[in-house]
Amino acid sequence: MKSFWEQRYGQKEYAYGTEPNQYFKEALDTLTPGKILMAAEGEGRNAVYAATQGWEVAAYDWSENAQRKAHKLASKYGVQIEYHLASLNELHFQEHTFDALALIYVHFPEQIRLQNHQKLYQWLKPGGHLIIEAFSKSHLSFSKKNPAVGGPKELSQLYSLDVGEDFENISIIKLTEDKIQLNEGIYHQGQAQVIRLFASKHI
Repeated sequence: MKSFWEQRYGQKEYAYGTEPNQYFKEALDTLTPGKILMAAEGEGRNAVYAATQGWEVAAYDWSENAQRKAHKLASKYGVQIEYHLASLNELHFQEHTFDALALIYVHFPEQIRLQNHQKLYQWLKPGGHLIIEAFSKSHLSFSKKNPAVGGPKELSQLYSLDVGEDFENISIIKLTEDKIQLNEGIYHQGQAQVIRLFASKHI
């Protein structure tokens, strides 16, 4: 799987573009800047946007090509991001480090999703905010008709509205399943079905 992402991020173009995900941008813009963790951040489009808005950004991914392109994008915008070349299992932060946590198209296999979500969530401060956008289980019919829209082909890696149950002590601000038009780089093009979660951690 790592080799797949190295190949995808190894091309000159940014696989998912250089503009932030629209839902992430809209949610982030409602928050006061602080420290944010970007999970499996890829080429840095969302991390760089957060940094331009005054956030102190930490991100991780296991792709060297992704890290290189993220730093290049950050340099273009005159910002800095702390980008860890690592898998989630290799990361160690203190509990309650971050004011926000974002997972934008982070698709864990179902058997480890809960464990990974809970590990990430422990690093979020009480009162901090969680932002998720990911393909829903209903998205398979869209990706079969139009492979250019992207998304996992395994049902177990897709999301449903029960994703909020993965996180304890959570206040849901928004949790929806939406049909949207994706226009993000080369690999997110077309109509998609997504799960969107915006929530806060109880104080």
